[in-house]
Amino acid sequence: MRKFVVLLIVVPIMVGCTLFEQQRKSGIVVECNGHSLTQVEIDALTNGLRSEDSARVAESYIRQWAMDLLVYDAAKEVESKEIERLVEDYRRSLYVHDYEERMIAQRMPKHVEDSLVKGFYETHSSRFVLDETIVKGMLLIVLLGAPNMDELKRQMAKPFDDENLELIEKYAYNYAIGYELFLEDWTRSGQILLRMPFSETNLHKQLNQKRQIVVEDSVNTYLLQVTDVHMKGTEMPLDYARTKIEQILLNERRVEFLEQERDKLYNKALQQNKLIRYEK
Repeated sequence: MRKFVVLLIVVPIMVGCTLFEQQRKSGIVVECNGHSLTQVEIDALTNGLRSEDSARVAESYIRQWAMDLLVYDAAKEVESKEIERLVEDYRRSLYVHDYEERMIAQRMPKHVEDSLVKGFYETHSSRFVLDETIVKGMLLIVLLGAPNMDELKRQMAKPFDDENLELIEKYAYNYAIGYELFLEDWTRSGQILLRMPFSETNLHKQLNQKRQIVVEDSVNTYLLQVTDVHMKGTEMPLDYARTKIEQILLNERRVEFLEQERDKLYNKALQQNKLIRYEK
């Protein structure tokens, strides 16, 4: 009888030692309900910390990790048809979203014809009102007292062509501390105000009156040559509104495309008897 009792005690100890040795070799620090956390994961979390901080952070993380698992496992034991339904609905929506996005990427035309953009703009121009003044032109910033300023102003005031642009660029290369050319692309007035010593009110007043604006501070001379301007509160020019219009038209095309694809799937299911309608 005594031998039998000893065996009962020794065997669990031997098994426990074997399991401990396996865990030590695998680097497992803690186990909880079949999940494990390794020393490598803890080290990655506490890398670079002082020993006392490392121990505190590690203990806090292990505790939170274990509590999250225990709460999750306890929650799973409580039967909840509503949770299962929500999970299934979310899973289904993910599949549908991924499928539709792939169809759109592969099969829906992305190019929007100029005629469509222009037609939409003409019909809905009142929807495209500027919330900020926009400008096309050129901005030069040169040190106060830079040479040949009168000639520079004259060249900037002329209609831009290859000849005077080359002269201006050479001047900018030699004397300018800032040079921005936005003859083709609209620039918002807020971007200009970041570079020039103007208040918004003063800049807008100048833009309404002049095409060449020159202002100085204690260090620099700022020269803004305006080739085109649309003031805040007016309708956007077509080339500025184009990107927004294209996005609107593509969104409309997307809705129409998905409706058509859904109709095709529905009709195909009817033809293949995958969908059977019973008359009342």
